[in-house]
Amino acid sequence: MHDLEPHYAWINQYSACEDPQSPFYGREYSEFYFEHTVYNYLIHPQWDHFGSHTLYIKVLFADYQDGFAIIELLGEWNDALYNDIMQLKREVLEVLVDAGIQHFILIGENVMNFHASDDSYYEEWFQDVEEGWIALINFREHVLQEFRQNGIDYYLNFGGDLDDFPWRKLGPRQLFQHISNVLAKRLH
Repeated sequence: MHDLEPHYAWINQYSACEDPQSPFYGREYSEFYFEHTVYNYLIHPQWDHFGSHTLYIKVLFADYQDGFAIIELLGEWNDALYNDIMQLKREVLEVLVDAGIQHFILIGENVMNFHASDDSYYEEWFQDVEEGWIALINFREHVLQEFRQNGIDYYLNFGGDLDDFPWRKLGPRQLFQHISNVLAKRLH
């Protein structure tokens, strides 16, 4: 797992550690010191810790003028034991929402498992972005099935074109525009 790095092709356009509105502003990274683990496997030090024991993220891009953020995830999303959604909501999402983000794209191809609890933080996040949306792209089918079985699909958009999307071929604004177009057709 230590080989799985966050997507870095957009680093010349945006870096969360250089963004004063980011919850990761001022953070310094090592290329050599591995301190965090998932399933007792060391992970690459470029992933950001936000308080979860099993889930790590990277804010790949945030555009406050257009109101969108793209976040890549790694690990196990565990609401049952660790209430990861509460940690994510309080430590990252609320900071971004307060800065004007209303559209969230979560990239989940490296989310290995999901364990649900209740949906209250998802509902709260959904209400926070009343004028926007939350889209999940490239999550594994068994993870999406858990979202469905626990009614979380009411708050999050996924499925269809979003489940196998070649996002790395696009720039961040192109990705946002494409996801916006897909969701505009669904939501209207």
